[in-house]
Formats: sequence, C-alpha cells, structure tokens
Amino acid sequence: MNITKLQKIVVAALEDIKGRDIEVINTSKLTPLFERIVVACGESNRQVKALARNVQDKAREADIPIISTEGEESGEWVLVDLGDIVVHVMQPAIRSYYNLEELWGGKGPERVRKAIAADA
Repeated sequence: MNITKLQKIVVAALEDIKGRDIEVINTSKLTPLFERIVVACGESNRQVKALARNVQDKAREADIPIISTEGEESGEWVLVDLGDIVVHVMQPAIRSYYNLEELWGGKGPERVRKAIAADA
C-alpha cells in the first residue's frame, strides 16, 4: 500500500477516537526500518488503548498486516507496528517524558500547538 494512504488511514483512526496532538514524522531519510512515526496522545489508559485498538481495526479493514503491538496491558504507551509506519499512542506525561519527537526531528506537542496558533 502507498505510504500516503497508510498514513491517512492511521491519522483518521486516531482522529475518530479524539486522539490529541497527532504528529506524523517522516523518518525515511533517518532509518531504513520504517518510513513514518505517528505520535498521538490519549487522556487516560482507556482512551490510549481504544486509540491503539482503532488503529489496528482500521488497518485490518484495509488488509494492512499488523507486525506487533506492545503496551496494551498498562495503557500508558501503546506501540502499533504496521511495518512502514510505527504508531505511538501515549498519555501526555509519558509523551513529554520520552519526547520521541526530539529524537526523530518532529515538532512535539507544545511546538505543534504554538505553530498552529501562529498560523491562525
């Protein structure tokens, strides 16, 4: 499947369940392992789990293989590996602590909000 279509499916699945601060980071020039990282926040363990489950459900509907899922037990940080895209759904405190966006060259949740406000 085309990476753009796959990315749209993932982002739509996160938006369906009110995922917050969704950021897509293009990693194609940084690693050969995957092309995108998608990071999103959920407000509670229950919402984080629901967001990850919805990504998996939408992937299955589109015949996208799910390589692996980690962290569903606790619901603080759930990773869904779809091969070309790795999805990280986290609670805000976990996301802030690990700051994956800084590692991979993204804007991060606070900087995303500031950039959106500046453009408005």
